[in-house]
Formats: sequence, C-alpha cells, structure tokens
Amino acid sequence: MALKEHLIELRNRLLVALVALFLATIGGFFLYYPALELLMQPLVAIGGTPNFGTAVSPFDMMIKVSVFLGLIIASPVILYELWAFIVPGLKKKEKRTALAFIAAAVPLFLGGIWLGYWVLPHALGFFISLTPANAENFILANEYLAFVLRLLLAFGIAMLIPVLMVGLNLVGILPGKLIVKNWRITVFLIALVSAMAAPGGDAMTMFVLAGPLLVLFAAATVVCLSNDRRRARRLAALEAENAAAAGGATGPLGGAGGIDAPKDLENI
Repeated sequence: MALKEHLIELRNRLLVALVALFLATIGGFFLYYPALELLMQPLVAIGGTPNFGTAVSPFDMMIKVSVFLGLIIASPVILYELWAFIVPGLKKKEKRTALAFIAAAVPLFLGGIWLGYWVLPHALGFFISLTPANAENFILANEYLAFVLRLLLAFGIAMLIPVLMVGLNLVGILPGKLIVKNWRITVFLIALVSAMAAPGGDAMTMFVLAGPLLVLFAAATVVCLSNDRRRARRLAALEAENAAAAGGATGPLGGAGGIDAPKDLENI
C-alpha cells in the first residue's frame, strides 16, 4: 500500500476499535460495583481502607473502572483490528491465521490480567510493610486504583508478546532463525519489561511475570522454527514441481513432452 492508503487503513481500524471500546465501556458501567469490590478486596484483606480525597473522586473512579472493563470486553475486536492492520488485505488463509491469533491472544491477555491480580496482594503487602511504625498509610482510592490497573494491564499486554511473535512468523515477517540468533537480546527485553511492570521494582512481581514470559517465548520460538521448516518443505516441493514441468516442456523433438517431428520428414 501507499502511505496514504496505510493512513486510511489505520484510521478505519482505530475507528472500529474505538467504537467497540465505547460500547463495551457502556456495558462496563453495569459491572462497576462488583468489579470495584473485587479490585478493593486485596487492600481490605490487609486491613487497609480506601479513602476519597475529593467529591468527584468516586465518579472519576467509576469511569476508570468502566473503561478498564470495556477494554477487557472489547479485547477480541481490538486485537483483531490490530492484526488486520499489520496484515492488510487479508486473504482466506490469512484470515484463518488471524482467527487463530485471536483465539490464542485473548486467553493469554485475560490470563495475564489474572496473574497480575494474583500477584497484587503480595506486591501490596510488600509496600504496606514499608510504612514506618510511627506512621499511618493513608491510601487514596484513586491512587490505589491507578496502581492496580497499571499492574493488571502490564501483565495482560506482556502476555501478548509471544503470540505476536508467532503471528509475525506465520506471515513471513519474523523468521525463527532470527529469534534464535538474538535470543539473548529477547531475554534481556523480557527482564526489562518485567522490571518496568513491577511496581516500585518489586522483585517477586518481576520474577512472577518474567517466568511465564520466558516459557511462552521458548514455546513461541519452537512454533516459529517448526513453521519455518514446513514453509521450506513446501517451497522445495513447489520448486521441484516447477522444475519438472519446465523440463517436460523443453524436451527433445519427438521425446516425452517435446515437439513431434513433421510427418513429411518421417517419410524421407
């Protein structure tokens, strides 16, 4: 595509994703109170009490939680639009690849959010334990919620990296050999992403995120290498078939696949 066509494609994909997010956010408003109770539970379990600093803070929190829920609900549409922009003009086979991408990406995204929620009480307990003995930790609800949502989204998005690797390999953009060649850089980037996702540099949160990512990275590498071997075999078979067809079409006169000699010359 030309640059203008790419920009038009990006605009259309963003529009569809934003409409899906908007509609899902409306649905998120109806799930606000049970979701808020679930998000506040780790804080309440350790004896903390969320506090609101301003009169509009509860409404602000409602919007944030609803958008977060909308992002989860609309994640299949958003991920599909992302993949469709990476591979524009999807053919029939590539559409099946896109559906497989969504089928793997959505559970991993939700699994990453669940993993982040599982880590949350440990990270929260670690930070609360740093409060001096002669002081109280006055926790504002908005700040606590922002901390929780960043942690959950970081875990969810991080889990999409291996799926994106396989998807790019399936369309021939990222060869498996290139992944193996630069595995040290990839491991370093995984550790860096995990450290950035860990709130305040909490070591436990970092290792809990880095461990599954390394396992998924290894599995994605095996899948990419296997797909490269299948692609190489198909290409070799196609080249052999083309060579055989070309050889038959240029055979000797009177030979198999060649040009028959003129009948008048046969009587000489």
